Amino acid sequence: MTTAIDSNIFAALWDRDDALHSLARTALDAALARGNLVVAAAVYAELLAFPSRTEAMLDFFFKDTGVTVEWNLEESDWRAAGRAYQKYAQGRRKQRDPGPRRILADFMIGAHALRRGYRLLTLDDRLYRSAFPRLSIITV
Repeated sequence: MTTAIDSNIFAALWDRDDALHSLARTALDAALARGNLVVAAAVYAELLAFPSRTEAMLDFFFKDTGVTVEWNLEESDWRAAGRAYQKYAQGRRKQRDPGPRRILADFMIGAHALRRGYRLLTLDDRLYRSAFPRLSIITV
């Protein structure tokens, strides 16, 4: 089975001081043992914003680790992300939620995994369970 990986897994993996570093590494190894690893294009774009990350570094890392970047997103992916983002925004306005805001990329990552039938490996299952209740989620 294919596992899609959320940006936050790589953040923990690349930060050896992060308390979740070893858990992220173990979870990635376990996911690889069960099948292919992929990231949505939105994950690549988010990772590029990390300090000292370059396209060359990311391209090498993904090629070296066998993680496939799925660049092409279908109309159904965008529609699923849009519906989930709409529901999130409506709920946030009703509750006047002062917490951190989510961005569209989060919903694209979830929609990508859901529409393709992948599992999603993440540190943040709360958002994805709420926005995509049928998505299979592995939480570190």
